[in-house]
Amino acid sequence: MTVGDITPNKEKGSGRSKHVADEKAPLLPKQQDEDAVHDEFNGASFIGAVFNLSTTIVGAGIMALPATMKVLGLILGVALIIFMAFLTDASIEFLIRFSKAGKITSYGGLMGDAFGKYGKIMLQTCVLVNNIGVLIVYMIIIGDVLSGTSSSGVHHAGVLEGWFGQHWWNGRTFVLLISTIGIFSPLACFKRIDSLRFSSALSVALAVAFLVIILAIAIFKLISGTVVMPRLLPDVTDLTSFWKLFTVFPVLVTAFICHYNVHNIANELKDTTQIVAVVRTSLASCSIVYIMTSFFGFLLFGDATLADVLANFDTDLGIPYSYLLNDAVRVSYAAHLMLVFPIVFYPLRINIDGLFFPSASPLPQSTTRFAFITSGLLILIFLGANFIPSIWVAFQFTGATAAVCLGFIFPAAVTLRDRHVISRKEDRMLAIVMIVLSVFSNMVLVYGNAISLLKKNQ
Repeated sequence: MTVGDITPNKEKGSGRSKHVADEKAPLLPKQQDEDAVHDEFNGASFIGAVFNLSTTIVGAGIMALPATMKVLGLILGVALIIFMAFLTDASIEFLIRFSKAGKITSYGGLMGDAFGKYGKIMLQTCVLVNNIGVLIVYMIIIGDVLSGTSSSGVHHAGVLEGWFGQHWWNGRTFVLLISTIGIFSPLACFKRIDSLRFSSALSVALAVAFLVIILAIAIFKLISGTVVMPRLLPDVTDLTSFWKLFTVFPVLVTAFICHYNVHNIANELKDTTQIVAVVRTSLASCSIVYIMTSFFGFLLFGDATLADVLANFDTDLGIPYSYLLNDAVRVSYAAHLMLVFPIVFYPLRINIDGLFFPSASPLPQSTTRFAFITSGLLILIFLGANFIPSIWVAFQFTGATAAVCLGFIFPAAVTLRDRHVISRKEDRMLAIVMIVLSVFSNMVLVYGNAISLLKKNQ
């Protein structure tokens, strides 16, 4: 079982038949051997699907986007966000079109159709690496925000520590344990992704609230004349600064990665032909949030913008109620990540099951296996967040590389493989551009990280 395994489409007066191949046939047709996975559910709404896909897109990546503006400048930064949105739309369109041609209902099934068993295993492994890395990062950030963190001998107080002082009950381990038991576990137990539509809607609202607060602070400081217009173009002075421009590509890829949930969301739609509109609505709305967050975050902090802009909100901003607004920014973002967690966890569990139990019955039909995989993953992520001191470098090496494979290399490879002979010349040209850009940028990233580690250890 892989990403996007689906439920049987019992024809309850819908007037649609999966046996009739016409222009109204679903873009992601149902397959008989995958029919039991979603417990006979086929009634997700358009808006619920948009919330779920938007929540998949907007995660921790948004915090790194203002720093990309510092590297690229506003003009090139905004242009690349828009370019990545269009490139992501094209790669998802490849997935949808080739899934329709092969009557395939999952990303793993599509890779298996194009490249056999090992193609499916590669997809499942990349989802495992990417999503576990992402979820550990989420939990670490939540711990940093609520309980504080120490780096280079400097302690940054968390929100709870600032409110109540240092106590055992607001320490990192206990806070993450309560979050895991009280929030992550209940939300991770849903067997249908559409069941998360309300938490996803709240998650999107929190991301917008985070943006509104930053916008209000930036406008206040702009009116008071305490900020200056940030740099419009990149500051390229030598070869090193030129190569640094390419390091932002994996950040932008990670910010838009959502491909592993497209089939899951499409398969539960009441009208599966709406998936293209769902994807484009989600990408458009998230791009607006990304551009505004990047612009106003960079406007606020300029060249002092940190790799995680959230870290800039632990000092006096020089405005009334500064510390209250700082706490509002951090709490809203931590709550947002808590609600993003289950939407990323859902495809991770399905792919873990498909990787280790490929011949077993559909996961929702086995309560024991479902509980075992869910609890095992939650424990693994909890331990990783508590005992790995810093995983940012590791996340760049593994998570960003896996994300690039999921977002661009695999869809491009399926297009070039073209088992059903439906790709056009422009599709193949775009697929080649995706692969070349992905491989080149990640080679630059890995090389840069390796050099940084070697210098640090010398």
